[in-house]
Amino acid sequence: MSYSCTRRSFMKFVGAGIAALALPNIRAFGGEKEKPNILFIFSDDQCFETLRSLGNDEIQTPNLDRLVRGSVTFTHAYNQGAWHGAVCVASRTMLNTGRFLWHAKNAEPTLNDEAAKGRFWSQYMKQAGYDTYFSGKWHIKIDPKKIFDNVTNVRPGMPNQTKQGYNRPIEGKKDVWSPYDTKYGGFWKGGKHWSEVLGDDAEQFLRQAAKSNNPFFMYLAFNAPHDPRQSPKEYVDKYPLDKVKVPVNYQDEYEYKDAIGCGKNLRDEKLGPFPRTEYAVKVHRREYYAIITHMDAQVGRILEALEKTGKAENTYIFFTSDHGLAVGHHGLFGKQNMFDHSVRVPLMVKGPNVPKNKKIDSPVYLQDIMATSLDLAGVEMPAQVQFKSLLPLIEGKSKQSYDAIYGGYVKLQRMITMDGYKMIYYPKIDKTLLYDLRNDPMEMKNIADDPANAGIIKKLKKRFKQLQKETGDTLSISN
Repeated sequence: MSYSCTRRSFMKFVGAGIAALALPNIRAFGGEKEKPNILFIFSDDQCFETLRSLGNDEIQTPNLDRLVRGSVTFTHAYNQGAWHGAVCVASRTMLNTGRFLWHAKNAEPTLNDEAAKGRFWSQYMKQAGYDTYFSGKWHIKIDPKKIFDNVTNVRPGMPNQTKQGYNRPIEGKKDVWSPYDTKYGGFWKGGKHWSEVLGDDAEQFLRQAAKSNNPFFMYLAFNAPHDPRQSPKEYVDKYPLDKVKVPVNYQDEYEYKDAIGCGKNLRDEKLGPFPRTEYAVKVHRREYYAIITHMDAQVGRILEALEKTGKAENTYIFFTSDHGLAVGHHGLFGKQNMFDHSVRVPLMVKGPNVPKNKKIDSPVYLQDIMATSLDLAGVEMPAQVQFKSLLPLIEGKSKQSYDAIYGGYVKLQRMITMDGYKMIYYPKIDKTLLYDLRNDPMEMKNIADDPANAGIIKKLKKRFKQLQKETGDTLSISN
């Protein structure tokens, strides 16, 4: 029996009041439950490796590092993939509906019907007595005003990019684009950087929530660090170019780029020149780090505003990103691939009874945050929610939620990570890659062609086909 089912059975047996006393995540006073607040902070395009506290000594992320020190960090949190190049659409649709990848795609045309039935994340929280708040990037095919109580500054999939922002920089030529020149619009459109506006909105929301007796569910979604990677000059200056490194798995070009849909016609890949150069990668990584550090400052503002509400002690904070980004890894710039730099994200959970500065390596999906918050709110898990609560892992009642992680991108890429190995399959060219992640975490040595690994590949393919059924994937792969 699952943890969630066990909890539901217990609550039905002993009654809601006693259950509130028994559950460590919901405190009770005078026989009534005080449900915890949920503060969800969401970044865009942020790779798992972009926190100083998680091993990257190049980047400056003091506020996210503070969050790591006070949290449980899931070091292997994944996104399942996407049904088109805007990977964030699939990630966010999965997050807000609870459905696995291809089931979420099938539900996308009927999201208004879903809302009418009250099946969105925010609606379940509302039904549980929460005041709901949203600001920032949405990128789901439904108006958030239909499903949140308080909404402001709904942002599109990305700030406007300009032609000067592509195919740059070319070494030896003047770079006409600048991350801090406001004439290029983008994050500067409207007169104030969008990350700072989100910080403003969060402070306003939290002041409003402090006056309410209801618990709050707050969904704060940055567009950063998505391109155009813009930030004030003082942040760019924190990263002198001679101090920025290229990734150890840097390549001039990825040999299978065209077969996997990541060639010169894909928007994300056009940001840098072909073939890649170390100079161009350093410039882009500098700007990537700078906008993350600028976002980190706004996260600091949000955490301070939460403290001022007097409700911090009964608030769970979740931080994650919708997917990662290559920015020079493997000769790629975008997120439309199955390597860890593009499918793995940071994921931290802070709150009452949550251990501090603890790392959990067991693989999870970032979309598990939805199920976790419903668990915390005492919501009986809806039948269509396929992702799992993180609470059993956090509370030490379980060591594993998933034995294998699935990944898919359109009809051109598939992936399974299991037992310390990752198998990537490219259907268009019937190509299988295999990586030993324990000994090769940067995925640099394909060992699929070694006959000694045939048994491993057979095992992974068998489990992968089972995952296809679970995720609604109908693509045929070779044996």
